[in-house]
Amino acid sequence: MPILGLGVFENDECAPACIAALQNGYRHIDSARYYKNEAQVGLAIRRSGIPREDVFVTSKIYHPEHGYENTLAAVEDSLANFGYDYFDLYLIHSPLSGKETRLETWRALVDAKKAGKIKSIGVSNYSDRHIDEIREAGYELPSVNQVELHPFCQQRPIVEYCKANGIVVQAYSPLVQGRLHEPLFVELAEKYYKDAAQILIRWSLQHGHVPLPKSARPERILSNSEVFDFEISVEDMQSLDALDRGGDGAITWNPVNAP
Repeated sequence: MPILGLGVFENDECAPACIAALQNGYRHIDSARYYKNEAQVGLAIRRSGIPREDVFVTSKIYHPEHGYENTLAAVEDSLANFGYDYFDLYLIHSPLSGKETRLETWRALVDAKKAGKIKSIGVSNYSDRHIDEIREAGYELPSVNQVELHPFCQQRPIVEYCKANGIVVQAYSPLVQGRLHEPLFVELAEKYYKDAAQILIRWSLQHGHVPLPKSARPERILSNSEVFDFEISVEDMQSLDALDRGGDGAITWNPVNAP
């Protein structure tokens, strides 16, 4: 899995953004059924000329579609939209459907993986309690947990749990949805001769996360990838870490505490 991906949330016509990303070295695109752009992602890969096997593509099933049979049907529909015969990663988008239904959804993803339709399976917005349900039911653990994650909302208990259990943590909204005027972000951007978005992406990478910055603008897609030529110091990482407000720092739905 490439350690930096392009997010395409709220980008119904995302093919141009995906093509720009692929042309600038990205090999990881994060989509979802809720985004209604799986077809655009597939179109972008075909138009890019880059072999399908060189691009890591994720989709997700939204909670109104959860359940065993519904999930199997959703995977088939996602593949038809995408125009290829497998996804690299398929996630349960949230735990909002309740314990019994989300476990049936997970069982369906396990079976879709066995059938070769998905290479790896994971979850999004799951707490350690939700993942423990999967363990206690005797199923394989998720390979990924994708959560809202940035300096204001660091999800520390979830991150610690995932790292202890070999689960990759992907970070959505790593740029705080463009709220980049925090004085510390500006200060560090000036110090490292970078922009604030690059500081946040680098912070995420140095914590071992897989950030998924979103943009529809080719110049921002490129600059968001120019984060491998510098390193934030230990002291500056600690200053960024000190911004954490836990759940109060979330700027999205962040349904990690769902029953």
